[in-house]
Amino acid sequence: MSNVDPILLSVYARTFKSITDEMSISVQKTTRSPILCEAKDFVTGLYDGAGNMLEQTENLPILAFSLAPVCKYIIEYFGDDIHPGDVIFHNDVFSLGNQNNDVAVYKPIFFDGKLVAWSAVKGHQADIGGNVPGGYNPNAVEVWQEALRIPPVKVYEKGKLRKDVWDLIFANIRFDIVQHDMKAQMGACTVGERRMIELLKKYGLKSYEDHKAALFDATRKMMEAEIANIPNGVYKGEGMVYYDGRHLGSEFTIRVTITVEDKKIRFDYSETDPQTNGFVNGTFTSSASATVLTFLQMVNPDIPHNEGMVQPIEIVIPEGTILNASYPKATTFGNHLCPPNADAIIRALAPVIPERVTAGWNNLLCSLTTGIDPQKGEKYVDIGFMGLKGGSGAMKGTDGYDHIGMIDASGGVLDQDYEMFEQQTPHLLVKHEYLTDSAGAGQWRGGLGVETVFKIGSDDTQLVTFGDGDFEPAFGLFGGQDSTLNKIWLDFPDGREVVPRNKDLITGVPKGTVYHQVAGGGGGYGDPKKRDRAALTREVRNGVISPQMAREAYGWEGE
Repeated sequence: MSNVDPILLSVYARTFKSITDEMSISVQKTTRSPILCEAKDFVTGLYDGAGNMLEQTENLPILAFSLAPVCKYIIEYFGDDIHPGDVIFHNDVFSLGNQNNDVAVYKPIFFDGKLVAWSAVKGHQADIGGNVPGGYNPNAVEVWQEALRIPPVKVYEKGKLRKDVWDLIFANIRFDIVQHDMKAQMGACTVGERRMIELLKKYGLKSYEDHKAALFDATRKMMEAEIANIPNGVYKGEGMVYYDGRHLGSEFTIRVTITVEDKKIRFDYSETDPQTNGFVNGTFTSSASATVLTFLQMVNPDIPHNEGMVQPIEIVIPEGTILNASYPKATTFGNHLCPPNADAIIRALAPVIPERVTAGWNNLLCSLTTGIDPQKGEKYVDIGFMGLKGGSGAMKGTDGYDHIGMIDASGGVLDQDYEMFEQQTPHLLVKHEYLTDSAGAGQWRGGLGVETVFKIGSDDTQLVTFGDGDFEPAFGLFGGQDSTLNKIWLDFPDGREVVPRNKDLITGVPKGTVYHQVAGGGGGYGDPKKRDRAALTREVRNGVISPQMAREAYGWEGE
């Protein structure tokens, strides 16, 4: 392209990223729910006039790769009825949404009377209606038991608030905080719109279109070069899902067949088990996002995240499988099918690109508490981000990250600040620290998990648990060892110990109950006997590894 300036091309790429970063900061500083302002369970993105990805800030990657498909759906849905000043909400999992609680705001960007781009923000809302406060209902079998469905709907039209639509949506949502957080997401979209218009005024529409096309092309070539480094062939892997929330002992297998052919890669899930009759199902969008984010961990991290990046990747997930449930199945758990999906991909590709894969990551076991704060007289909801963050798997040359969290978050979801946790909930934090011996042993060990203890501060508290981390530990690779399992248990004031199932809903938990949670570490990589002795001795001294484990797993001969 003769009109493309290579330096200006870099300016466009960096500016797109700068805009989404600024949008992300805006969301973090203006939202009120700890899920958003503390944990950063949201994403921000820019898309061209056709809905193609320009750039994203992926605090939670599995959300990020769900924005572009919905943007394209919105363009098709409204057709010519898209105007400056429109603001569109969407969460519907049966029109390419990924999870009911993850509600997106889209704002079209016009320049010289032409639709040229979109700004978008998607965040996990504190509540989205349905049968259970907070949105996670392990007893659900259909979408209406989970959430209020929001297909594409304009809440602002040509700059004017549609009060009737706004009131209809929020009349079905329990917490007023959600209205404030959605306004904050709208504000971040306006920040993106403002910055894009400034960019277009500076360089012009023709320059933008030319350089955008060149950026997509250059990024596609970068991804093709990465794929070309993987030997051609067909590779298979599996990951396990345990218990659908309704049938004890139920198990489901995710099966992926990966075909690498020169500069293209295909992920085919046609042999994956059928959908469940519980809430443990995924949507195409959540499952495809999981595939993309897992594969991105195996390629050059400097590849720009735009439409060109995903063009060489084909994903096949038949409807009716556990990864792509058909209407009107329950699907809230879908984002959390990313870990076993990632396990399948890692197991498939580890034999051919051993230096690029990690060992298994700690699987999720999470809880959500809701109730009424007795001091404030207000409803609260909290996802225990401190307690769920286990360790990542090690890879060749590098230990796993300690206390990083779910692979679908890839480290983007942050911890809660201790003081903010105690202000935003009635709970009292007792303990939160790294867990000795939680990491899988290896020449490079897995990341450490954590132990969390807090005292529940509200009467008649409701506790929801979800995840698979108490069934299967993170796996080791190439002689590395597995890590440890997760566990949640409650010590009631009357002396009873209650261990909830991994997909459970417990009501009436009394004030003063002590909540305990253990999140395991990541899997180890390579023979533990080959671990650096000086590093091993330091970790024994610091309590990362016990002397007993050091001797048994690593062959340590120290005192």
